[in-house]
Formats: sequence, C-alpha cells, structure tokens
Amino acid sequence: MSSRLRPGPLLAGVAALLLALLGSVLLGAADLGWTRVLGEIWAQLTGGHSPLSEREAAILWRLRVPRAVLGALVGAALGVSGAAFQGVFRNPLADPYLLGAAGGAGLGVTLVITMLPQAGSAPGAAQAAAFAGALGGVALTWLLGRSAGNDAATLVLAGVAVGAFLAAGQTFLQQLRLESLQQVYLWILGRLSTAGWSDVLLVLPLLLVSGAVLCACGRLLDLLGTGDEEAASLGVHPGRARAVVLVAASLATAAAVSVAGLIGFVGLVVPHLVRLAFGGTYRIIVPLSLLFGGAFLVLADVLARTALAPAELPLGVITAFTGAPFFAVLLQRSRRA
Repeated sequence: MSSRLRPGPLLAGVAALLLALLGSVLLGAADLGWTRVLGEIWAQLTGGHSPLSEREAAILWRLRVPRAVLGALVGAALGVSGAAFQGVFRNPLADPYLLGAAGGAGLGVTLVITMLPQAGSAPGAAQAAAFAGALGGVALTWLLGRSAGNDAATLVLAGVAVGAFLAAGQTFLQQLRLESLQQVYLWILGRLSTAGWSDVLLVLPLLLVSGAVLCACGRLLDLLGTGDEEAASLGVHPGRARAVVLVAASLATAAAVSVAGLIGFVGLVVPHLVRLAFGGTYRIIVPLSLLFGGAFLVLADVLARTALAPAELPLGVITAFTGAPFFAVLLQRSRRA
C-alpha cells in the first residue's frame, strides 16, 4: 500500500466535504426549497435574478452558510488534531482532549459565566475564555509532564491528572452558581446554533496555520511511530518533533472548542475510519482526517437540526451516539490485540 497521498483519496475527501456542505445549505427548519436555494447560489455566481425573498436570502447567507462553513472548520480541526495525537502517542484511543484542553476550556467558560456574568455576556467573551482555558490546560499538562520525564506516557498521565483537577474546579464553580448550570451545560454539549461569520473568521486563521503544520508533519509522525530511538537514528529529534505537533494540534483544538464547545468523538472516530479505508501512514491519515472530519461534523449538524425540527439536538449528543459504539469496538479490538 502506498505511503503517499494519491489523487483518488484526496478527491474523495474533497467531494465528501462539498456534498456535506451542500446538504447543510439545502436543509433546515425553514423550508426554502432546494431548487430555489440552488437558484439563489447560481444567481450570486452569475449576477442573475434571485428566486428568494430578502428574508429568505438572509436566512441562507447569514445563518445556514456560515453555520455550515463553521461546522466544516471545527470538524476539520478536531479530525486532524485527533490524527496527530494518535500518531504522537502511538495510541489509537487518543483524542484532541487528551492533554487537558477540554477541562481548561470548560473551566474558562464556567468561570466567565458564573463569576463574571456581565463580562461573559459580552460578544466573544465566552470564546476567548474557552480558547485561553484550553491552551492553559495543555500548558499545565506540558509543564507537569516535563517535570516528571517529558516522554509520551508521562504526558498522557499528566493530562489525566490535569483534566481531573480542572473538572473539579469547574464543578466547584457550578455549585457556587446553580442558576448558571443550564448555560454551562449547553456549552459543554457543543453547538453551532449561534454561528456567524465572526466565528468563522475567528477560527479560520488558526486552522489554516495548524492544519498546514500538521499535514506537513505526516512523515514525522510516521517516524515517531517507529520509536524514539529509531526516529533519532534517522535524523529526527523526537522531543522537538513531538512538541511541534502537539502545539499545532492544541491550537487547532483550542480554536474549535472556543466557537463550538466540547464536541466529542470526532477526533477519535474520523482518523480510524480514514485508516481503515485508505491506509495506515500518517502522510495519508492526517490530511484526509481534516477533510473527512469537516464532512462528518457538517452531516452531524444537519441531523442535529432536522431530527426533531423545529427543536434542535445538541451537536455533542449526535457525535456521541455515533462515536460511543465505535469507541466500544476499539476497546474490544485493543484487548484482543
């Protein structure tokens, strides 16, 4: 099996993402009619007459399209980060929240909502708190891991300890302000319902940088998979390479959780599906996880919006329904191995 990304799988990933985006734009609580939506898109491309009213066009371009694009960006960030974490730690059960990003983001948002309600209601305050908290949680894990050994296994254990500590702090703050529980849990369950172009512009630069770095590190991840001694004999500095990948993956994860909350299982499920379908080298898995991660989350969001329309399910519930059984299968396979 080839170790390089061929045009066929790449085109399949691009096609899956484009089809998912198209489905997200065509479907929604407001019945705009798929032919009229396509007519509106064609009119925008050619300068022709739009079949939609001004209100319907606003629903399409100010709500559906930015939400679909944001879902693709968040899914891509989680998918590519999950692939990177699995490669760095040589653990098929690793996910983007392994190093404390989830606990840090949750604590940051809870702190703003419970202790600084006026500041928390300001535009972008929750996103900034989640981003800072996620990076803070990863930084705390890194510092703890370095002090105890700075190897992959030590970082994982440090991540478990830091995550538990941050979750305890979040629970303590929630108990102090019980009236804020609903608002906190809505964020924890993940959502794209408040998506707008501002959120897209917030996450896009970080994803472009981190995604490009991670895709360029596919060969490094393959070498790290052979073991630190073997990678060093081939001219790779394992600690430095691991740090570059973890920083890039943590930035992508922090950007994703800052605008969408904690959406689980995307970074776990998507890299495995890509590995099963297209091969086991990270030069293939990382870029395809980015594309298929975006497609996966966009389709999950379509289901969240339409399953009980006009009500909307939390996006994290949909991904958990998909990911939890897959996670159980992985555990069974790991035990047999």
